[in-house]
Amino acid sequence: MMMYLFFLLFHSQVVSLEGTAQGTTWHVMYTAIPQRHLQTAIDSTLQEIDQCLSIYRPDSEISLFNKSTTWTFQSPWFYPVLKKSAEIYAATNGAFDPTVMPLTAAYRAGKKTGLPWWEKTDSLLQYVGFPKIEFDENSVHKLKDQVRLDFDGIAQGYSVDVLAALLERNGISDYMVEIGGEVRCKGRKNGAAWTIAIDNPLHPDAKSSTVQLINKAATTAGNYRDYYQQSGHTFGHIINPATGLTAPADLLSVTVFADDAITADGYDTAFMVMGLEATKRFLAQHTNLDAYLIYLDANGELKVFMTPGIQPFIKVFP
Repeated sequence: MMMYLFFLLFHSQVVSLEGTAQGTTWHVMYTAIPQRHLQTAIDSTLQEIDQCLSIYRPDSEISLFNKSTTWTFQSPWFYPVLKKSAEIYAATNGAFDPTVMPLTAAYRAGKKTGLPWWEKTDSLLQYVGFPKIEFDENSVHKLKDQVRLDFDGIAQGYSVDVLAALLERNGISDYMVEIGGEVRCKGRKNGAAWTIAIDNPLHPDAKSSTVQLINKAATTAGNYRDYYQQSGHTFGHIINPATGLTAPADLLSVTVFADDAITADGYDTAFMVMGLEATKRFLAQHTNLDAYLIYLDANGELKVFMTPGIQPFIKVFP
């Protein structure tokens, strides 16, 4: 009886918070003694990041840079994302490239209007390429006019890490932070690993698998929620910055596991661009990353590939 009461007491110490930000929802769960309710601090932090990195706010730092030539950072959020973007750009030979903004903006306009945006691809590619900007800890500068940045492929992962750091500054060592499906976990929930689910890309309301996470981040990329069809073609929101076209069709969904969410988030976008075989070769050479790949084989059947490091923690649904 005493053990049962102790469990109830321990369980009551799990705090659950939620809200909306960055065009999606966020959820934070943590165990704290005494309980620390951080809703206001979380909301304020996410608003600050949005003010810096949101391409949908005309007054954000990134939007103001996109309209200018040089931008001096006004907040601490811009430089870390640029720095990590440069790292992943180099490691993936440009598969991840936040200067893809001219192409992603054209995709969004095409999805909204139905106009054939892909006819502009060749002319837009001249403004895409990470070497067309330069930056340091204080500012970022365009080397060619009309180059623009889009951090949608990495900003949510970064935001997850920022909230994780906020929790740790407040003495919290057992937590789960999730923004728009991007997750970072530390410690345990009631003595057990945190459990997250991975969507089935052919049936997004169903789950492909669950994963037990301890001290790891996991982020997922795929075109199955943001796409449209026109003139017999399917266009997804993840654009290959080298070709201006939608990522290869064989790879439907990528979930990347890393020590932090910004790393996982950048690589999941890159892997969608690279496609199945190139991603498998990359993962074989970069064992610091784990991944769960959902793809269609030559017969059109749904298949799964996962790296050895994550296999013991995944339960795949039939």
